[in-house]
Amino acid sequence: MKIEKEKKYNYDIKTALQKAANWCAYQERSQQEVRDKLYEWQMKPLEVEEIISTLISENFLNEERFAFSYVSGKFKIKKWGKIKIKQGLKLKRVPEPIIKKALNSIDGDEYFETLSNLLEKKQQTEKEKNAIKRQFKLVNYLHGKGYEKDLIFILLKST
Repeated sequence: MKIEKEKKYNYDIKTALQKAANWCAYQERSQQEVRDKLYEWQMKPLEVEEIISTLISENFLNEERFAFSYVSGKFKIKKWGKIKIKQGLKLKRVPEPIIKKALNSIDGDEYFETLSNLLEKKQQTEKEKNAIKRQFKLVNYLHGKGYEKDLIFILLKST
């Protein structure tokens, strides 16, 4: 059994800033993700906040840009619904007004069409014969993907 040694970091503020900037340049990050990473590197609270404000002023870190990128990726690639996306953004401590703005960037027709396509695919693979149980499984699946129950029921009634 191999015991992992705890990694020792002792970056000076300049090195930590450079590493954090590279990390942010690679992919959009939330302020909280960067904050967590800096604490993981054993930076002091004042250094962490200084680095974060520098990253913001140099445009490596932008909460709104992160939120729009997150929403777009989770919806278009993972086919998540707004509920699940919102929960993900809340976990990353993105402010509520930014979450609302980013979620509003999802096209309503595209959203409904994605939900419809997910339902169609799931209906083809669902093996349950009992109609009520089948319906329950479909609703649970779509709700688990983060879609609103009222939309799911509207869609199910129209099929």
